[in-house]
Amino acid sequence: MTGRRLRRVRRSREAPIPALPCVAWNGKNAGMRRVLLLSALILSSAPALAQSPQSVRADDRANWVRAVAAGYKAAFLCGGIFNAGRSERQVEAVELKGIYPEYEGIVPTLTARIDRRRGLVSVAFDRQLQPRHATWRKGRGCTLAPIGAPPLSSDRIPPAPPAGPDPRAWPMGDGGLAPRPSAALERVVERAFGSTYGGGTDTLGVVVVRDGSVIAERYRDGFGPFVANRTWSVAKSITGTLVGMSGVDPNRPADIPQWRSRYGADPRGRITLDHLLRMSSGLHSDTAGNRTDAIYFGGTTVREQVPAWPLSSRPGERFRYANNDILLAAQSLRATLGDVRYRALPQRLFTALGMRHTVAQSDWQDDFIASSDMWTTARDLARLGQFWLQDGIWQGRRLLPAGWMRYMTTAKAPQPERSEGYGASIWLFGPAQGLPAGSYSAQGNRGQYVMVVPAHRLVVVRRGEDPGAARFDVARFTADVIAAP
Repeated sequence: MTGRRLRRVRRSREAPIPALPCVAWNGKNAGMRRVLLLSALILSSAPALAQSPQSVRADDRANWVRAVAAGYKAAFLCGGIFNAGRSERQVEAVELKGIYPEYEGIVPTLTARIDRRRGLVSVAFDRQLQPRHATWRKGRGCTLAPIGAPPLSSDRIPPAPPAGPDPRAWPMGDGGLAPRPSAALERVVERAFGSTYGGGTDTLGVVVVRDGSVIAERYRDGFGPFVANRTWSVAKSITGTLVGMSGVDPNRPADIPQWRSRYGADPRGRITLDHLLRMSSGLHSDTAGNRTDAIYFGGTTVREQVPAWPLSSRPGERFRYANNDILLAAQSLRATLGDVRYRALPQRLFTALGMRHTVAQSDWQDDFIASSDMWTTARDLARLGQFWLQDGIWQGRRLLPAGWMRYMTTAKAPQPERSEGYGASIWLFGPAQGLPAGSYSAQGNRGQYVMVVPAHRLVVVRRGEDPGAARFDVARFTADVIAAP
């Protein structure tokens, strides 16, 4: 580069060229001179290249959090509007408040576009990437597309409003329901909508069933018997029920295709369905409870992420509550049953029990997000709890193998450190929690509970949207229901 050309470049730059190291300018180092000049020009014209690794990592983390926050908003608006029949404003006021703190401040700043004709919710979050898209499909609920991807294909028909009451008699339908609780029970149920059972909690609905009959039912404004919300981890207990319906032996090794190798035995091949249902797989997970935001809200698929975790202890030797274990149990069912039977399995259960307002949602590769992503109503969960109470028999038909409910509700080592025990996908309660021996509960994030008390032929369902650290004391509430004449 000649001096004249160099002067021309210098005049065309707004920023001066950084000072160069002192080098003797002679023929022997002409190559070095060209390299130094070129480096100076690049640094002066592209300051982003000089970012520290820390700032790059911070920017990447911020972009990821924004993308997941957009997926969170798209998923809940899609489910709330098309599964539950709620308005955008209602969903934003309840389901999108009190959420994970890293997303709560971002979600209100993101603009959503709702296409009711296509059953599509799109939430923009980045100038260079596609909005996050959640698409509703009949019988399948809402599915998130991957980050950066266009919307998934829809059914090409406008979504119908959620189903209304079924005229058949309870429990198959909604006919004949006119619960008249005693004054004492009515007061207990009313207190569930205040702070008696947990400061800051937000109860959406309560249904109490005794001897197969609904004896109390109440909802907060904006909800009702036919308005669904997300089950969160109640879905784990539903998945345990589906494993029973499938007829697959829980003591057999889990059928995970990614763990098969021509290079030798994968040690994870010793993990059984029983280990997965009891949270004793021995698989590593990066957080307690194993938050799976990338799958729930990031558009990552079950088969991409979940089978990749390695062992950190021998299967069956430690309890670690993990979404991954139940996701793997469902993936194993798919490999064993085949796609057609796998896809039909949840609907078989829901149709048989009259759970017309319940849907199991999946990722975009059609694996059920079986640890959390189902939508249902309090009444439908009351039907499910009654089904469990009746040992898997419904309307005179046995749908679960004899002994399956005993299997689900029997503790087996190892156990959690908390006072409640854990069976096969369900929590176990008893005198230590102020309840009769043999009580058990499905439960999920933000206050979802299905408590079954066989000693009193009782099912208690509580649905909530409890924000942040607020916790509803379902054991004390159930004990008060039992005590009410």
